[in-house]
Amino acid sequence: MVDAERSVPRHIAIVMDGNGRWAKKRFLPRFFGHKAGVDAVVRTVQACIDRGVPELTVFAFSSENWRRPADEVSGLMGLVLAAMSRYMARMHALGVRVRIVGDRQGLGDKLRKAWDEAESLTAHNTRLTLNVAFNYGGRWDVVQAARRALAAGVQPEDLTESRFGEFMATAGSPDPDLFIRTGGEVRISNFLLWQVAYSEFVFSDCLWPEFGEAQLDAALAAYRQRDRRFGGVKEA
Repeated sequence: MVDAERSVPRHIAIVMDGNGRWAKKRFLPRFFGHKAGVDAVVRTVQACIDRGVPELTVFAFSSENWRRPADEVSGLMGLVLAAMSRYMARMHALGVRVRIVGDRQGLGDKLRKAWDEAESLTAHNTRLTLNVAFNYGGRWDVVQAARRALAAGVQPEDLTESRFGEFMATAGSPDPDLFIRTGGEVRISNFLLWQVAYSEFVFSDCLWPEFGEAQLDAALAAYRQRDRRFGGVKEA
């Protein structure tokens, strides 16, 4: 019998991999793969709401993605602005709270302003929290948390795991129960290093633009079969 408490994850994290390969298979520029990937995010948000998942974090742009060709990076920035303009009212109507997690320094004023407006508009929504990890890296997150803890005057003897977590970019959110990566790669890629310590991992060959309800349900089915002991021993 499945434990009802763990049948639905409190928090799902997704590395959305495979946009470029999806476009290449169709002889399209990589930008069109990223555009299709935005549509997959919207589908996944709706699917999570329908299944009662209260929190979703998506890896939209890593701190390492700056190494990509300049025209692709520029296109991604424009795509983010266009997507927020196109979908934010819909997200708000669905009851989605949007949070941007990542390093905002060095990014354009228009992008930061759009993020501020999205967070302000949706701040009181409670149906689902959507964390968009943008210009984010797991190691950056740990370092910035350490710096913030030092700046706050936290003494070494007072720095517990729980206290340290208050300074992470995802502070206030539960750690992900389920971590999904699409695109066939089997690695974390510097995503939520601190937070996924006890997450259940599901790796899918599906390219992100093709991700939908069937793939999400398959990941949820795999999650429900996991024996989550958190270092303990399962009682007989």
